[in-house]
Amino acid sequence: MTMTAPDFTLDRANAIGAQRLPGHLGIEITRVEDGEVGARIDIKPHHLAPNEFLHAGTVVTLADTAAGYACMANLPEGANSFTTIELKSNHLGTVREGAIAALAKPIHLGRTTQVWDVVVTNEANGKTIALFRCTQMILYPK
Repeated sequence: MTMTAPDFTLDRANAIGAQRLPGHLGIEITRVEDGEVGARIDIKPHHLAPNEFLHAGTVVTLADTAAGYACMANLPEGANSFTTIELKSNHLGTVREGAIAALAKPIHLGRTTQVWDVVVTNEANGKTIALFRCTQMILYPK
């Protein structure tokens, strides 16, 4: 079992993104525990593509936010940040209304890289709408 940094609380997670892209898109962090991070977003018209389906960028941003916050919450000792070096998503479904949720789980927690898998679901019925994998490079002070 992984242990989330004790100072990376749910309140802190929501506060750090409030004035950044996650806050502007309405992303809410719902879980920070046991090495995992959960997030959700209520779907609004601005989250949709011109074809009126959920924009893939909305899904990727939710998943990437969950993975990024999970990385911040699980940095190895001495590390001070991270940067994304690769991400991939498979989109299996969509929604036009309601909410979507994401849960980031660690696959690899190394000193130089971390790999996170995120499942994005339709909050109303639990159906998986996307699978996401993200690799983070761990950064240390110079």
